[in-house]
Amino acid sequence: MASGDLWKDKQKAHATLKKLKELKEVTAPLMELEDSCEDLAVLVQLAKEDKTIAPELERDILTFQKKLEKFEFRSLLGRPHDRSNAYLSIHAGAGGTESCDWTSMLLRMYTRWMERNGYTHEVVDLQPGEEAGIKRVIVHVKGDWAYGYLSAEVGVHRLVRISPFDTNQRRHTTFAAVDVVPEMEKGEEVEVRPEDVRVDTYRAGGAGGQHVNKTSSAVRITHLPTGIVVQCQNDRSQHKNKKTAMNMLTAKLYQFQEKEREKERNAIYDEKGEIAWGYQIRSYVLHPYNMVKDLRTGKETGNTQAVLDGEIDDFINAYLRLRLAKHGPSTIETSK
Repeated sequence: MASGDLWKDKQKAHATLKKLKELKEVTAPLMELEDSCEDLAVLVQLAKEDKTIAPELERDILTFQKKLEKFEFRSLLGRPHDRSNAYLSIHAGAGGTESCDWTSMLLRMYTRWMERNGYTHEVVDLQPGEEAGIKRVIVHVKGDWAYGYLSAEVGVHRLVRISPFDTNQRRHTTFAAVDVVPEMEKGEEVEVRPEDVRVDTYRAGGAGGQHVNKTSSAVRITHLPTGIVVQCQNDRSQHKNKKTAMNMLTAKLYQFQEKEREKERNAIYDEKGEIAWGYQIRSYVLHPYNMVKDLRTGKETGNTQAVLDGEIDDFINAYLRLRLAKHGPSTIETSK
């Protein structure tokens, strides 16, 4: 930053500023923790001589513990794209209308989580269920560490409840799959050759009578070598939808290449498996008892309503810790 010719190359300058910001986000909290630790040591000595200082010392210790836990938790996110925005997709699995309704419930859960944690989001593609709910939805999530946190949610989510769509009030088990890919930053995109893609346009789905449904503004892009398909119908502009779809395609291609390069890792698609019994990562039981349990970590809670209202941080935290313990930092980091 101190070099006189830094701003001769604006792209390099911005990259340097970004790197400096990332480093400060690590070093600044660490130095603050060190200062707090030294202050606590002084207070401990004073408390030995003056007992009235004890309540203040207890408060400061609790504050220090919370800061330390936050710092430790952030250190769990060490992969190259953990800081990135993300594309979150939810697909209905086995279960018909019940599964589509479960997909809409999961979308609400993640939307509430995003709002609680300061993330902005935009639905870029949505296919409604035939009778109710959502068959498929893709959400663009914007904010620091969006991909890092949401990557803990990749897999099949299982719901057990008395179905509101069953007139006989029977208990149903249904599934939905969650997938997450990072948004590639400018300059990081994988190369996509024009001859390797097929672009199709069509009229967007949803309620009729709107401009978006009267023109072929929706875009579907197929990557021929891999068979990866992405689509976007959010905007009235076909150009904007195509740009968003291309961003999603490069993200999925990056993920695909990561899987090919490091087969020894449990790549996202391998972990997800089928959208059916035996592949779930988390169970949400609403009948005959209330419990949400993550089958990877063993983390569970009886407060199902809070979880469905977006309080999933404990599950994310537990999985990120497990992933670090299982794989270690060296296998989480990707070679440049």
